[in-house]
Amino acid sequence: MSFRVWAPGQQRVRVRVDGVDHEMAQRGEWWYSEVAGTDYSFLLGDGEPLPDPRSAWQPHGVHEPSRVYDHSAFAWTDQVWTGRALPGGVLYELHIGTFTEGGTFDSAIEKLDYLADLGLTFVEVMPVNSFDGTAGWGYDGVLWGAVHEPYGGPDGFKRFVDACHRRGLAVVLDVVYNHLGPSGAYLDRFGPYFAGHNDWGPGLNLDGEGSDEVRRYVIDNALGWLRDFHVDALRLDAVHALSDRRATHLLEELAVAVEALSAAVRRPLTLIAESDLNDPKLVTPREAHGYGLHAQWSDDLHHALHVALTGEKSGYYADFAAPGALARTLREVFFHAGTWSSFRGRTHGRPVDTRTVPGHRFLAYLQNHDQIGNRATGDRLSASVSPGRLACGAAIVLCSPYTPMIFMGEEWAASTPWQFFASFPDPALAEAVRTGRRREFARHGWGEAEVPDPIDPATVERSRLPWTERDEPGHREILELYRSLIALRAERAELADPRLDRFTVQAEGSTLVLHRGSLRLAVNLGPEPVTAPLDGEAAGILLSWGDATASERAATLPPKTFVLVDLR
Repeated sequence: MSFRVWAPGQQRVRVRVDGVDHEMAQRGEWWYSEVAGTDYSFLLGDGEPLPDPRSAWQPHGVHEPSRVYDHSAFAWTDQVWTGRALPGGVLYELHIGTFTEGGTFDSAIEKLDYLADLGLTFVEVMPVNSFDGTAGWGYDGVLWGAVHEPYGGPDGFKRFVDACHRRGLAVVLDVVYNHLGPSGAYLDRFGPYFAGHNDWGPGLNLDGEGSDEVRRYVIDNALGWLRDFHVDALRLDAVHALSDRRATHLLEELAVAVEALSAAVRRPLTLIAESDLNDPKLVTPREAHGYGLHAQWSDDLHHALHVALTGEKSGYYADFAAPGALARTLREVFFHAGTWSSFRGRTHGRPVDTRTVPGHRFLAYLQNHDQIGNRATGDRLSASVSPGRLACGAAIVLCSPYTPMIFMGEEWAASTPWQFFASFPDPALAEAVRTGRRREFARHGWGEAEVPDPIDPATVERSRLPWTERDEPGHREILELYRSLIALRAERAELADPRLDRFTVQAEGSTLVLHRGSLRLAVNLGPEPVTAPLDGEAAGILLSWGDATASERAATLPPKTFVLVDLR
């Protein structure tokens, strides 16, 4: 077995294989050794044994030895899988640990038929890389290439991806390159991996001395998920926190490498960014001097919808309470597009050229893990919004020209919260997380007793999906609505049409009308009945929600009602 590690500046490096130490030979900045064995760790100088920064398997946790893993040994059955392009797709975000009672890849596989029958095309999985402890969101990972063992390890994840492909579901994996977690982050002992900190932890050295290998570390990790685990897309967490002053940004370099791999494996490979920059350069093709990513999350769309449905106006929601904010954001993608942001205290963003940039490059959603889990109590929309308003929000998202994304359980208005949780074994770190969380929300007016203890196992249990309630009254109706909307989006080309220059939004008082070819989605978000401002006589009603009959809704919209009509 060949072992190697990048450790510039070291005078001596050994590899401990199955308990026996072996000297490594230096070649430039890399160290090598040929030794037979299974479990291994590296010793730098006279230091303690450390796991491999490029480990593919950590069966005993992030502080323990790595284990040799042979990617070629897995028996894939997805040879006929040709992948899925993002345009026209519908995503479903889930967290493996709380998606099912079992909290593993294998138990998640048991729910894939349900997801496929719902009409979804992409399953977006929150991070599965190794982090300290058993339960967590996954964003505190420290060994990016090793799959979290409590979920099922590398073979378990491959079984999950393989099972998704058998059902026609593409897999999006959430990856985190902007920081490392607070426990088990040993990279800086090997070389100049770190450069400064951001809000979440140490950031990577992407543009300083020694950064060539650090950038290679990121790109190799991304390509490994796509190539070795057959993943179809990566969701890149908080790319605005990547500090890179090079002429060629890491994101563009990654896009070039993924494009080359896509040609080699002969299937679409997609990069989706999460960014707070409101900069369309991320999803602008490289030929037009952009970074060449395929899509990005659009929080402005979420914020505008959230305020319109809930009336909440605190924090970053304040600007979205402006008259016409929802219609404007639906038309223009970014509400803050070189305009004043009161939350930031400055102008923010850049406009999207709706003549040339298609809507499928922006993900639209009512809820996601951040917008639920980073609320003090992790409350979902269904905790404060009526079924009628939930239905209106779902119709707007799924009838929009953007790529829709659903958060697990949203489709049946799950009653459980989704809260922030962690399980760091170190008592001091656990207490720091607990205290920090409570202080953060105390600044926003929450009492400490109101904020769930993130370290308490009960917080994880409260966040598990209650699958038995899908068929209960009040949940069953919402599920059927989502099923119908997803089916209509697949059947009617107008609803998936991403051309923003052909998309019109008409707003009159509390009424919103989305123009989708010959189809009109009319929504009443106000408390009183209104006359639907349709620009023609309805030839057919495709879908509706509310107390009036379908024919009545074509002309008059009761409160919390929508109607999708065909004017042909």
